[in-house]
Amino acid sequence: MTATPEELLELFGLLKVEDFPARFNIAPTQPILVVVASERPAPGSNLPERKALLARWGFTPGWVKDPRSFPLLTNARAETAADKAAFRAAMRHRRVLVPASGFYEWHRPPKGIRGVSQAYWVRPKRGGIVAFAGLMETWSSADGSEVDTAAILTTRANEAVGHVHDRMPVVIQPEAFTRWLDCRTQEPRDVADLMGPAPEELFEAIPVSGRVNKVANSGPEIQEEVTPATGAASETEDLSGDGSGQLSLF
Repeated sequence: MTATPEELLELFGLLKVEDFPARFNIAPTQPILVVVASERPAPGSNLPERKALLARWGFTPGWVKDPRSFPLLTNARAETAADKAAFRAAMRHRRVLVPASGFYEWHRPPKGIRGVSQAYWVRPKRGGIVAFAGLMETWSSADGSEVDTAAILTTRANEAVGHVHDRMPVVIQPEAFTRWLDCRTQEPRDVADLMGPAPEELFEAIPVSGRVNKVANSGPEIQEEVTPATGAASETEDLSGDGSGQLSLF
C-alpha cells in the first residue's frame, strides 16, 4: 500500500485521511487501511460519509471467545462467504473497501511434483490503486477492549493472474463503491454480481525475488523484476512461502 493520502481522498471520496508511510510488504496480523460507510451523510449529499480506519488483517468473528485458539482468517471466498458462520453477519452488515497498490502471490509446482516456487508482484498495469472487497468485524474481549479485524474476499482468477494462482482478490470498481458499502439496502445477493474476477486488462504479474517471503524485507527493492525461476529445487530451499512469517494471500 503505497498510495498518498491525496490519492485516497480523491478515489474514495474521503473527507480526511491520516498521513502514513508507504508499506511494501504487509503481512497477516498487521494493520491494513479499510474504507467504511459511516452512519451520517456526507456534507451536501444524502449518501453516507466514507471514512478510513485501520483494522487488523485477520478476521475474528464476534462470537469467538479466545482469538488465540481461532484460525487466522485473512481471506473469505466470495462464493460462500454469505453462508459461512464466520462471515455471514459481516457480509450483511459490515462490507468494506481495502485500498491496495497490488498484491504478492506465489506460483507453486503442482502437488507431488518437485520444482521451484516463484513469487509475483501483481499490480495495476496503469499504476495507481485498486479497492479490494473486504469484510470487517469488531471483536470485543471480556474486559471490554475492542479490536477491528478484517478479511479480503477472493474469487476465481482471471487469465492475467491464473497462470500464477487460481484465486485473486475481488476488486470493486469505483462506480460500484456506493453499492458495495451500502449495507442498509443492499443485501449480499444484491451485490453478488460485483464479486467476479477483475477485468483482464487491469493487472499484470511481475516475477520478483523470494525476499517478499520475509516480513522484515519491507523496502521498494522487493518489487524489482527478476528472471522467473526454473529447474529443480535444492534440498534446502523453502517452498512453503510462509517459512519466515509471510503467508500466501490465498
